[in-house]
Amino acid sequence: MNRYYIDFISNTLNLATWQVENTITLLQEGATVPFISRYRKEKSGDMDELEVFQVNHYYKYFKELEKRKESILKSIREQGELTEQLAKKIEESVESARLEDLYLPYKPKRSSRASIAKEHGLEPLANAILDGSIKEPTVEGANYLSEKFPSANDAVAGARDIIAERVSESAEVREVVRGFYLKGGRLVASKRATLSDEDAEISKFRNYFNFNSPIDRVPSHRVLALLRGVDNNELSIKIEVDSNRVESSIKKLFLDQLPPLREGSRVEVESAILDSYRRLLHPSIENESIRLAKERADQEAIKIFNQNLISLLLAPPVGEKRILAIDPGFRTGCKVVCLDTNGDLLHNETIYPHPPINERIKAMKKISNLVESYKIEVIAIGNGTAGRETENFIKKIALPSTIAIYSVNEDGASIYSASAIAREEFPNHDVTVRGAVSIGRRAMDPLAELVKIEPKSLGVGEYQHDVNQKALKEALDSIVELCVNRVGVNLNTASKHLLSYVSGIGPTLAERILLHRSGVGLFNSKSDLLNVSGFGAKRFEQCAGFLRVPNGRHPLDNSAVHPERYPLVEKIASDYNMTISQLIESKENQRAIELERYISPDTSRSTLEDILSEIAKPGLDPRKVAEVMEFSPQVHSIEELSEGMILPGVVNNITSFGAFIDIGVGEDGLAHISQLADRFVKEPTQILKLHQHVKVRVLEVDLKRKRIALSLRGVEQ
Repeated sequence: MNRYYIDFISNTLNLATWQVENTITLLQEGATVPFISRYRKEKSGDMDELEVFQVNHYYKYFKELEKRKESILKSIREQGELTEQLAKKIEESVESARLEDLYLPYKPKRSSRASIAKEHGLEPLANAILDGSIKEPTVEGANYLSEKFPSANDAVAGARDIIAERVSESAEVREVVRGFYLKGGRLVASKRATLSDEDAEISKFRNYFNFNSPIDRVPSHRVLALLRGVDNNELSIKIEVDSNRVESSIKKLFLDQLPPLREGSRVEVESAILDSYRRLLHPSIENESIRLAKERADQEAIKIFNQNLISLLLAPPVGEKRILAIDPGFRTGCKVVCLDTNGDLLHNETIYPHPPINERIKAMKKISNLVESYKIEVIAIGNGTAGRETENFIKKIALPSTIAIYSVNEDGASIYSASAIAREEFPNHDVTVRGAVSIGRRAMDPLAELVKIEPKSLGVGEYQHDVNQKALKEALDSIVELCVNRVGVNLNTASKHLLSYVSGIGPTLAERILLHRSGVGLFNSKSDLLNVSGFGAKRFEQCAGFLRVPNGRHPLDNSAVHPERYPLVEKIASDYNMTISQLIESKENQRAIELERYISPDTSRSTLEDILSEIAKPGLDPRKVAEVMEFSPQVHSIEELSEGMILPGVVNNITSFGAFIDIGVGEDGLAHISQLADRFVKEPTQILKLHQHVKVRVLEVDLKRKRIALSLRGVEQ
């Protein structure tokens, strides 16, 4: 890869160049991000998953940039305009804006005032003005008359248009102007003139009707809100700068590149510079600056979404329990399903414990019978409409004390229940049954269930439908892959959707694994994967460490130790006169291992520590144990809230401006970033994580708009 790219990535991510070079080489060889971060630490220099992900992001970006460079070089070469100096500038470019600036003078254009002037032979006049060879441009202009430019003044005006375009296409000029806009510009918003007073009064964007802020300080959520207001035809936005300073800088930069000009020529050039800025440069750089602000906002929003998604996917599971799951509802009743320890559907029906039907006693008996008949261990209740009421109803039933009751976030469950995946899994059941099953399976294993739903539908970000959808999907798919591989996957029980996210597998091979399981039988070893059609050595290398085979032929098959390291573990066990099983089963034997004996250029201490850690807990799920959330029994609705109350809650969503917290009243409250701690908080994720249990103080209740303001400041956690 181009040395300039390597240096850029190294400096941007604060990594050694050899780390970047080695990682990119591995990526080029087909290695995945999880594989590199977990099993190639010697080459990556112990980079974590997110660092490798960032290198991969820039690797893809520069691959596309390189394609663009090739296209640009070809175009300029065919025009006969490519010089050695220009080619070098293009080669050294690491930013697309700089590259496009260099290409702009040679880029095929639509008809413009300058192109029309050139077509009518006025370019020599423009050149004469710029090289200072004429004293009176209007006198010289008389030699360039045409039907389109019938007078000397018209000819000079055409020459000025050509000069103005050259100014606007100067890479150096554009860079200077861009600096004024990005660092000194102010983003200004106002009510769109066409918006009626009546619509303005109820507009969601009325707080932005007089918005004015430095563009480099506008928070990401405000940028996205402003642009949504523009899309809704309720806001107008622009960038304001000190025009006098910008114009003076352009004059100095452009005129310094020219020979001394006579007075007449200088006047025309300065006039062309002012016209260039006001007519060409300002709208171009203004639009570009707004686009760059949008890109930065997208990146920040995607970053927050990523952090939330990690917390959501790695939420603690209740494990392989017999579950009764309820999708709550009032008028349509509560859909109840019973699942076995594998998440398979055993029974479903509907109960009506709430008004308007209100068959409460009958529903209680039904739940009691189901709990006894199916030996239920866990009850999972969706947290949507009627969720809190249903939880209170269930707690009034005389159930065994061993049964745990969980409130489950049901965001995206309706999308899953209507999806092709759900129809494939439950072709003979309607969406209500599928939704209840999804709620139960989420409690059992959030990761295994949530991979079936498009990440942006999970409701754990901000403005996810406004950001760049391609960038969002790429980032979120990578996060899902990261989480799946961090946890590991049981090769004999995982669904096709879960397997498809395992490093190196994908949808096609996941389907073949399921066909092998149903045809040949369960896998007895990781190495049996090599018998699956399409599985070569490279695929096996990428995925084997992330798969688990409980009770497999090799004692390490149920661990994250990669099969390529089995010989090393066998040697370690042999050196200490024990079997691998004895090493796994004895903490004392594990403590006796001197890792320094096995460090080599191909095996770092970090890798050895990972191996020993896995030997100590083979097959152990790295996620924490699920906790039951207990809301205040005194408060059930927003009308019962009062300022100053201290209540338990659970974090449902985190944004750049704060966190939305469920306190069990049917409406999430907002804890603004300024109310998250008794100190300055730069990012909410520094303080909170999704699903975290917290205590909050009620600051304000707006019944009309159903808004609740919360605070964690001064509240003991």
